[in-house]
Order: sequence, then C-alpha cells, then structure tokens
Amino acid sequence: MAYATNESGRYEVVVTSFPNTSGKWQVSTSGGMQPRWRADGKEIYFISRDLTMMAAAVRTSGASLETDTPVALFQTRMRQGGPADDKHQYDVSTDGRFLINEMVNDASSAPPVTLILNWRPKQK
Repeated sequence: MAYATNESGRYEVVVTSFPNTSGKWQVSTSGGMQPRWRADGKEIYFISRDLTMMAAAVRTSGASLETDTPVALFQTRMRQGGPADDKHQYDVSTDGRFLINEMVNDASSAPPVTLILNWRPKQK
C-alpha cells in the first residue's frame, strides 16, 4: 500500500505491506504526495513538492521491497495541496498514459468560461 505521510516533517511517499504492516519503505526523496501504482505493480508515480510527476521503479523479494531513485517525468500545473487535500488530481491508465486534472494556480491565466442559460435556436 502506498500513501503520503508527514511523519518526517514534510509529506513523503511511503509503501507498507498490507494487511501485515511489518515493513515500511520511503519512496520519495524530496517530498511527495498522491501516490499511484502502475497497473503491474512495478512502478509508483507521485507528485513532487514542485508539482513534477515522478516515477520510481519497485522490486519485491519476499517480504522486502526496493525502489530506484525517483525520476522526473514531466512538469504539471496542478494546484498545490497536501494529502489532506488529495482530490485524486490524476490517474494512470493500464497502458501507462496519464489523465490529469490540471487546475491552474493563477486564475488570471485561465480562459474565461461563458455559460448561457435558457438558450433556444432562432426559429425559421
């Protein structure tokens, strides 16, 4: 099971076994939140403190787990927030593509939305 915790003083992504929670391994190295597993369980994706999508390879051997150093995949424009504000801003499909809800932090850069109510086409 992967989750974010601030036990160290900042949010980091960790993995623990489940239901027996005897082991705990830190995946992120410089902060992280919103972890998601790759469909085959061989990689964990998460969002770094600077909102970069990160990936860390995962290998298991019996009751132990090893992770590679996380690598940056791409920069996102997600809104900032910790795991307490985790609204599942992204997901990973089985083919490895990402679906991201990029809520822009600066409302002035977002295009306006126009909503027209009770509109009816002109009759011929």
